[in-house]
Parts: sequence; structure tokens; C-alpha cells
Amino acid sequence: MVTPAQVRARLAAVPDPEIPVLTVEDLGILRDVTVEGRHVTVTITPTYSGCPAMEEIGADLRAALPDFEVEVRTVLAPAWTTAWMTDAGRRKLEEYGIAPPRRTGSGPVAVTLSAAKVAALTCPQCGSRDTEELSRFASTACKSLWRCRSCREPFDHFKDH
Repeated sequence: MVTPAQVRARLAAVPDPEIPVLTVEDLGILRDVTVEGRHVTVTITPTYSGCPAMEEIGADLRAALPDFEVEVRTVLAPAWTTAWMTDAGRRKLEEYGIAPPRRTGSGPVAVTLSAAKVAALTCPQCGSRDTEELSRFASTACKSLWRCRSCREPFDHFKDH
């Protein structure tokens, strides 16, 4: 008999298809796992409601449990927040060259969509705080594009929300 904790440990290692150094556990989108015999129900919350990776993540979760009938449920409430990311996930982002989200406490923060000045980030390449935002949107909608004025390298920032 397999336990939910054993199944969760297996699923926790499934990588994010957009940022492969992160797992679904690192992102904090793996919400719940229940096991009833050979039927497993996995509950996930997307990083934002229109995330195009959710279908692929669901397929990857099912593929991680080939001996089970896997049902993947997507829940939107409560909304995902970067506070759910693990410390290991934040460290992996920075090592990969993506500035991790700032610490937000335990809940969502307002996401500014105006042209208002955004506080500088630390460059994940050289550590400088002399950085500037180039675009609110980068390679994916959950990231913004920044540039370091010191080393001149561009970098993504996983947006705070």
C-alpha cells in the first residue's frame, strides 16, 4: 500500500516545463495528493490563471505515476502567490540566472502594471543593485525583463505576486 506522502514525494520532483531547474514543489503549485487504492488525485494551482504550462504539467504528473490512475485537478482559489515558493526554489532561480521574487510574507501582493518606478533588483550574474526594468513581460508572462547596468547582462525576474 502506497501512502499519499510517498506519492507526493515522487510528484514533488516533476520539473516545471518553462523553468526546468524548478520542480512543482519548488514553485509551490503542488497543493494536495490523495490516494484511494490505485486512484490518485493531485491538486495543483497555477502560478496565474492563464498559465499555458498547466496542461503539460498535468501530463508530466500523470507520467510520473505510470502504475496509477491519476486525476489532476486545477484549483484557482486561493490564488497562488510567490510566498508559496520554497527557499530551495528561490535559490535555484538565482543560480539559473533569474532574479527570484521578493519575499512577500504569506499572501498575494498587488502587481503594478503602470509605468511607475519599480525598486531595483539584485543582478543574479554579478550581484549589483544597479539594475533597471526593461519590460514588464519577458519570456513568460510570470517574468519581467531586467538589465544590470554594471555587468550589462539582461536577466529575467520572476514577478512578485
